[in-house]
Amino acid sequence: MKISARNTFSGTVAAVRLGAVNAEVDFTTAGGDNIVAIITNESVQNLALAAGTAAVALVKASSVMVLVEGSGLKLSARNCLSGSVVKLAAGPVSAEVGIALPGGEVVHASITQESVKELGIAVGDTVTAVFKASSVILAVAG
Repeated sequence: MKISARNTFSGTVAAVRLGAVNAEVDFTTAGGDNIVAIITNESVQNLALAAGTAAVALVKASSVMVLVEGSGLKLSARNCLSGSVVKLAAGPVSAEVGIALPGGEVVHASITQESVKELGIAVGDTVTAVFKASSVILAVAG
């Protein structure tokens, strides 16, 4: 599969909780990090998702926000994955931030260069990758 999403995580569905229209899917990456996805019940059926199903979680880098330590913010976003900045590629307008998670996966965020400056982000800093559960796309082989 070729896809433009910078974040592709192989792993396994840990749990599926069906709601009236949407389902909450807990996903564990190969490195052991946890991601929550909100998808339709119809998608759960079409993908035959259940605990133990091998899958891939996809998240566009533009959907990932970067939170620095000490901000004191509480967020409603379900996915808040802390790690270390291992890549900082600056462009004239945007920057790519690579955040290594404890399990070995790297989350890529595309944020403005101005945000990098304002937040003082540098390689080696501890930051948190933040993205909404509705920004996660799940895929299975088939």
